Amino acid sequence: MNRLKALGTGVAAAVLAVAGLGTAAALGTGQAGAAPTASALGNNWYAAAPYLMPLDNDPPDATAIMDATGLKAFQLAFILAPNGGGCSPTWGGTNAVSSDTSVANTIAAIRAKGGDVSVSIGGYGGTKLGQACSDAASTAAAYQQVVTKYQLKAIDFDLEEPEYENTAAVANELGAAQILQQNNPGIYISVTTAGTAAGTGWFGQQMLNEAKSLGFTPNNFSIMPFDGGFSGAASQTAALTAFNGLLQSTFGWDAATAYAHEGFSGMNGRSDSGEYFYQADFQTVLNYATSHGMGRFTFWSLNRDRQCTPPDNNGTTSGTCSSVPQGAWDFAKYSVKFAGATPPTDPPTTPPTTPPTTPPSGGDCASVSAWSASAVYNGGAEVSYGGHKWLAQWWTTNEQPGTTGEWGVWKDEGAC
Repeated sequence: MNRLKALGTGVAAAVLAVAGLGTAAALGTGQAGAAPTASALGNNWYAAAPYLMPLDNDPPDATAIMDATGLKAFQLAFILAPNGGGCSPTWGGTNAVSSDTSVANTIAAIRAKGGDVSVSIGGYGGTKLGQACSDAASTAAAYQQVVTKYQLKAIDFDLEEPEYENTAAVANELGAAQILQQNNPGIYISVTTAGTAAGTGWFGQQMLNEAKSLGFTPNNFSIMPFDGGFSGAASQTAALTAFNGLLQSTFGWDAATAYAHEGFSGMNGRSDSGEYFYQADFQTVLNYATSHGMGRFTFWSLNRDRQCTPPDNNGTTSGTCSSVPQGAWDFAKYSVKFAGATPPTDPPTTPPTTPPTTPPSGGDCASVSAWSASAVYNGGAEVSYGGHKWLAQWWTTNEQPGTTGEWGVWKDEGAC
């Protein structure tokens, strides 16, 4: 599930984090701003912060994205152990946090415009600090350097392949998270892991069990429902429902409490495994997240939230564009909506070269049955109606395709 986290470094990402807000620091000093105030940004903004690689994958200008979309929070990725070994934090395994000025300058620019950052640790590739450090205490000490350097008020633990298959490494990471929680009162901590049709897999369940055994409860547990045989929003919301059940059974929570601790971390456009998630899919998952009181909605990544040339990128996945037709920063606007704000209606700083996404060609209408008002359809059923193919996103009967717009059960798959 590498999500092309770092085409240049081989690092992957999927994180949930929250960072503090502060005033701008002098650029070039290596500091990220004055001590943040706890109330500067609400947790909903941090929970909606999309991923941004500030050093790789052709990083876009974060402040331009803020102007174009109204976004206020960013998840900067990724903190790893040094590629040459050792228990000290680096960006991508190569840039030591202790001597960093580049990322600090990015943070200062974001904070100067009234925004803030979170920091992502772990991801798919590279060596994680939980693998390199000898125990939870030393792992926590390494992460405390990041919290102190950038004056963060939150951090996310992205536990996925191959680290989450290492029992000792997971124990180090979760133990470190618990120590940070104790030593930094009020810090927002989330844990992100792989998603499957069952919610998460065996290793994800073992991670939940380890958290329970430690008596550690982060603010949020998020899953990444992509790169696992998913197909559009219906399969993602089904996985989120299943994961809610796992949270209930593991921690003894009721459904509402579990949803309040649950998050979604998606991938915009074409995934590594060739799945496609369009703007309409993001809207459907956003509707599900808000209607169920979920605690997080984010995606990988802002580096990819722009159109390729050609728009379909010749059927390949990129770390620097989405491989679907889109306007610049289309997907970031769903994060803004989750945070409770309304994206600006003015044209983006970089105008899109094509109109917002329209569904792809639906293929041959004769390959599916015509819609019938008397028929009962389950999620995943396809029909033809009005010269288009339509996909049922959940159970329905006697609901005509196209009559309820993006809020309806039927997803337009294109003309056929």
